[in-house]
Order: sequence, then C-alpha cells, then structure tokens
Amino acid sequence: MSDLLTPARSLAGELRFIRYGFMPNRLQYCGGDDNTLLLDYGTTQVVDAGLPPLLHKFTGALPYLQLIARANGLPDPFDSRVVEAYWIGNELLEQVEVRQLYDALAARFGKQLQGRTREWVLGKAPAGAHPHHNFHVLDVHSRVGEVANKLETMDKCCVTAAKVVAVEGVELVVDRQPITLIEGKLALGPAQRTRVVRQVEARGFADAAVPGDWVAVHWGWVCEVLTPQQQTHLAHYTRYHLALANQTI
Repeated sequence: MSDLLTPARSLAGELRFIRYGFMPNRLQYCGGDDNTLLLDYGTTQVVDAGLPPLLHKFTGALPYLQLIARANGLPDPFDSRVVEAYWIGNELLEQVEVRQLYDALAARFGKQLQGRTREWVLGKAPAGAHPHHNFHVLDVHSRVGEVANKLETMDKCCVTAAKVVAVEGVELVVDRQPITLIEGKLALGPAQRTRVVRQVEARGFADAAVPGDWVAVHWGWVCEVLTPQQQTHLAHYTRYHLALANQTI
C-alpha cells in the first residue's frame, strides 16, 4: 500500500466489500493474492488508488455488483448501498428485473452448464431469485464447479448472522445457525455455540463487538457488527434463497 494515502472520497462501500472478501481471499478462493493489502486497507480505512484494481479481481462478485448498480441507476458498483445489497441484502435487490438477472446468469454461466442443470440455474431468475451472495452460493457456484458442492462448504461460504456471547482473544464465541439438511431440505439449523475469528495479526474489522451484538460471519471470519435492520435483511434473504434452492434439490 502506498505511503501517500489519501482520505476516502466515498469509500464506505469498498471498505465494506473488504470486510466480506478478505477471508475467502486469504483462503485463495477469490480475488488476487492480495489479502495482506486488503487487511491494511480495511483496518486503516484510509486508501489510495491501489485499492480499486484489487477489488476488481473479485470476478465472482463484481458482475453481481454491476448488475445491482445498473438496475438502480447507480454509476458505482462499489457504492455502499450496492455492496450491502449483495452481501447482506436491502431494497436495491428488488429493483433488479427478472430479465436482467436471467441475461446476466446466461452470459456468465450458460456455456458452463448443460441440460437440466442449466435449466435449473437460469430458471432461478423467473422463480424469484435476487443477485444476493447467498443465492450465488446455494444455487450457482455449487453447480458450476467453483467450489466443491458440500454442505460444509456451503455453510462456510454463506454469509450468516451470529450473536456474540463472549470475546476471547482473537476469537468471538457466538451462537450461530448453520446451513444444514433437515428432512432432505436445506435450512438454518438450531443455533450452535461456536468460535469465529475476529482478528488476524491483531487486526480485524469488528473490534468493537461485545456480547449481545450480532455480527456477520463469512468463512469463519467476523466481517462486521450488524444493525438490527441488517440482521433482519440478512435473515430474510438467506431464508428466501434457501427455499428457492430447495425447489431443485
């Protein structure tokens, strides 16, 4: 990261994206080999012109951000409202038309999919899907071979909410509902007490979290503290897309 840092013009969206993209990047699932830089940017919250090229390497998420932005007449795919819509969920998702999502899915994945699998994925748009991260996990990348289609992987990759029970060193003890199978269908299971990582190299994005707070968890990493409205939106869009995924299980 450059020594000559400039104050953010309106970088809340880019910084929020880092919170969610950091851990899968660290695990080498998406983006470039940039996790140290991303941690620097995300924790200092002061960035330079080197950040946008790093974020544009997230080729799995970027087309969804561009779609949400375009459907809402917003010029910047990293607008904070757009980033929140993709990772957490908000009203911007409702403005993406069925045809827009269908065409976007067909352009990206149509040639990779064959037969019934292609029909299932593209058919999610008219069935009511939204360009939300958990839709992508549950109904798209499990079928296009980006990550092995295992329940444990889906659970880790979905963004879920967790209630903080205790702060213990670099970890939080939380109560979290995992993605599981109940009678052969995907569902949020009963809350389980577990540990999630809040800091790497003594730095994190949710250092202010205290018992009683709700946090967003992605790949076992604490992304940020959620407001009550964000918690409600995340729960809604997660359950919604679980039900949609169950239509083709």
